[in-house]
Amino acid sequence: MNKGFSQNKKNHRGNIRMKILVLLAGFTLGTAAYAQDLDVGIQAYKDGDYEAALSAFFPLAEQGNTRAQFNLGVMHYSGRGVPRDYEKAFNWYRKAAEQGYARAQFNLGTMHYSGRGMPKDYAKAADWYRKAAEQGYARAQNHLGDMYYSGEGVPKDYAKAFDWYWKAAEQGDARAQNNLGNMYYDGRGVSKDDGKAVDWYRKAAEQGNALAQYHLGVMYFIGRGVPQDYAKAFDWYRKAAEQGNAEAQTVLGDMYYDGRGVLQYYDGRGFPQDYAKAFDWYRKAAEQGYARAQFNLGDMYYDGRGVLKNYKEGAKWYWKAAEQGYVDAQANLGDMYYNGRGVPQDYVLAYAWFSIASAAGGNYTKILNEIEMLIPPFQVDEAQLLAARLQPGTALDE
Repeated sequence: MNKGFSQNKKNHRGNIRMKILVLLAGFTLGTAAYAQDLDVGIQAYKDGDYEAALSAFFPLAEQGNTRAQFNLGVMHYSGRGVPRDYEKAFNWYRKAAEQGYARAQFNLGTMHYSGRGMPKDYAKAADWYRKAAEQGYARAQNHLGDMYYSGEGVPKDYAKAFDWYWKAAEQGDARAQNNLGNMYYDGRGVSKDDGKAVDWYRKAAEQGNALAQYHLGVMYFIGRGVPQDYAKAFDWYRKAAEQGNAEAQTVLGDMYYDGRGVLQYYDGRGFPQDYAKAFDWYRKAAEQGYARAQFNLGDMYYDGRGVLKNYKEGAKWYWKAAEQGYVDAQANLGDMYYNGRGVPQDYVLAYAWFSIASAAGGNYTKILNEIEMLIPPFQVDEAQLLAARLQPGTALDE
């Protein structure tokens, strides 16, 4: 063998190895520099220095860095450091999503679902949620479960909804755990099982999920899946209510109004109902627009329980609930206009509200007949037209 040729081969192999090492070193240094620049941008964003964050993210995003592209999408979506621009947010999310970045895929799905910056498209939302869900992204799995549950963008399928909720719940997603509890409670997509419903509600409730806390309160209140226990129901309702859950706030109001559960919770012996506290909780829920709480608040003003009697305030809260279709509030408003309590006496408005309540299933034929005897036919016609305009969900966009 030619020794010179052999030596040349060795030198050639050595040169190749050296080039590979140089390339690897360059790649490693480049990757480290990318990571360092990204970290600088993230820290600047956290510090509220959005200009510096933008300067760090933009060149990385232009070079295809998915996290930087996603972060630019967030900045354009929220209007931090740049004018809010849903179209630019969408474009940056899409760049990252098309490279398989799950969080960007989820955000794209949410934009399609909500119609932010584009027409709503549930089918496209489901497609993007699925891409992220199949990568194990729990939030996307829960949302895809929601879509199968409601039949938005995909055919309604409770079994598939259950499967996706389960995948997310197993990862600790509290919303999915609450949703699984609902499915076991209702027997949708799975056999009804109150015990398992309680188990899933508890997992989510212990993570601070307000809806699950409310649902767990319901289970203790009615004694499904657990022994009935008003004290524990009160405890879970209160946790949810303190997070702003309007249903829990209303039920807490009920419990103070009736004196149930409140008494055992505090000292094991109990104390009388507390209308003032009931009023406070009803008000919190009513101010969020919860119709039943608005009606109850109207009752308390009307009766003077927990607050000074005030028919005018009562009528105001009845009106808010009535506009949302709450039948008892509609009938009470009719009565107030009929008798002139808290509002000027007005038989036309009284007839209109009693008509609306009657159409919703209430039995107010007798009082309607009485009012017809008090007003001329043309005012009956006027009242019927007014009822059509006041009927929830029937107002024209004029």
